[in-house]
Amino acid sequence: MTPSSTWSQRLALMQLADSFFPSGSFTFSHGLETLIQSRQVNTAEEFQDFLELLLHQKVGPTDLVALGHAYRASVHQDLASLYQIDQRLFAHTLVEDTRQAQQKSGRALLMVARTTWPHPQLEAIAKDIGQQQCHGLHPIIFAAVGQVVNLSQDDTALAFLHGFMTGLCGAAIRLGLFGHLQAQQVLTAIAPTVTTVLREANVLSLEEMWACAPALEIAQMGHRQLNSRQFTN
Repeated sequence: MTPSSTWSQRLALMQLADSFFPSGSFTFSHGLETLIQSRQVNTAEEFQDFLELLLHQKVGPTDLVALGHAYRASVHQDLASLYQIDQRLFAHTLVEDTRQAQQKSGRALLMVARTTWPHPQLEAIAKDIGQQQCHGLHPIIFAAVGQVVNLSQDDTALAFLHGFMTGLCGAAIRLGLFGHLQAQQVLTAIAPTVTTVLREANVLSLEEMWACAPALEIAQMGHRQLNSRQFTN
């Protein structure tokens, strides 16, 4: 691999992981807004506990597992398998608002990626979503986009996690929980959790995919009952 192609991959990694990339995921709080309004999350430390719980109990064993298998399906241009993984992830995502959020951000990501990195596989996925053959959930689309821009599976997963975490830190800032300096401290402190979650997700089969975060799911379901809302979930 030439240095220029390596640099190109690194630039794609940074672009895809950047909060400036308009995938629409910045409009989601994953139940954080409910928890802050109900005073269950009041400090940066409690936010970090919330984020670690979400990573260990939902994002890692569900979203990341699906992303890894979808990435490999994309490598083999096996869209039928990719859609089966998408359907399995849809079934594992129990909260309706969360499923809808995953669909919206996945389709937004696909729209931007098709313009930024035109590729026949992305076009085929967009067509099949239009024909309702695929839900287009965000982790599945992210996997396909990472693969077509020549990121490794690990780099794709890291970009996905980084975007997820910075999105939630941004939500916490907008909700007045803490400032930018504390957000950076949280991201640094949680790095060991990220590596653990990645390592655990890499060895799970689709049949072993799981999630267990009832308190967070209750917070997500209660979001639509809030009197005022900045986020969609």
